[in-house]
Amino acid sequence: MELLPFGPVVLIDTAGIDDVGEIGRIRVEATRKILAKTDLGIIVLEPCDALQPSERELLNSLKAGRIPFLVVVNKCDSGEIPQRLRSELSTIGVEPFAVSARNGSGIETLRALKIQSCLKDFDAGTILGNLVHPGDVVILVVPIDLAAPKGRLILPQVQTIRELLDSDCITMVVKERELRAAIGLLKRPPAMVITDSQAFLEVAGDVPRGVPFTSFSVLFARYKGDLNVFLSGIEEMKSLKPGARVLIAESCTHHQVADDIGRVKIPRWMRQTYGGDLKFEFSQGANLPADLSGFQLVIQCGGCMVNRRTVLSHIATCQAAKVPITNYGLVIAHLLGVLEEAIKPFGLSARVSRKSAPV
Repeated sequence: MELLPFGPVVLIDTAGIDDVGEIGRIRVEATRKILAKTDLGIIVLEPCDALQPSERELLNSLKAGRIPFLVVVNKCDSGEIPQRLRSELSTIGVEPFAVSARNGSGIETLRALKIQSCLKDFDAGTILGNLVHPGDVVILVVPIDLAAPKGRLILPQVQTIRELLDSDCITMVVKERELRAAIGLLKRPPAMVITDSQAFLEVAGDVPRGVPFTSFSVLFARYKGDLNVFLSGIEEMKSLKPGARVLIAESCTHHQVADDIGRVKIPRWMRQTYGGDLKFEFSQGANLPADLSGFQLVIQCGGCMVNRRTVLSHIATCQAAKVPITNYGLVIAHLLGVLEEAIKPFGLSARVSRKSAPV
């Protein structure tokens, strides 16, 4: 839904945390997985005299994960929260808010003031950061191939266009075959060229010397994750040996095409570069497999369909399991031999060497 003036939000009503039995255990586990992608928690309590152990555990989990949250006490038809409950919550630094679903009291204040007060300090960062300035001409290279959705652009491309417009930049959108002609129309070189990762090699050949260029996926490696951690994952790729297990983590359930980037191209290019005995496995959705101990590398997709907290949770999970993690765009740039150029706009330098470029 749209929560003005903040913007689009996703509301998830969890299954609860106090179920019992086998089905209850599954419900509780589903609730806990939601925490990994939660930017704001709203904990709804009964107007009882004391916290349940499961409620206290959940509040402690939110605090330990540094997840902002509100505690809302429902059924407070008179507007009063039992003093014992209020006192117990205060001992853990929580100030509860009273609402009544029956008469509606407190609901509008909760929505308009309390929730937005928590969200106003929420900063998802920016895609381009300080890479562009008002008046800059930025060219976006958008291939229209089998993976391109019919009649529209993919979300990272749309979000990047919107941010460039907000930054008062002049934006040109072209296919890879029209890039050279587009550059020729300009009186001065563009301030930056941003391409789909799969067109890296074609774009690299047409971008004038000295013009920064990168890809949407590399931009999202920083916007949604941690660029330095992902670069460290690229460095670990050098040690991959025959038989190594590599997990391709797709955050959405997309329709696979004949030359799918995650399922086909990246495995093919990696086998050409590091040997044909690499074993690739795939996961889809917001959660990684519970056991990562057998993997030597995790390759995270661009994360365009999930929030930053989800990707950061994946990074933390991999670090806890001591498994390197990297990102589609950086892997492709590395394998195609343009990683140094792709990360140069961020003031970074590649620390890995590449074998012969795959085809």
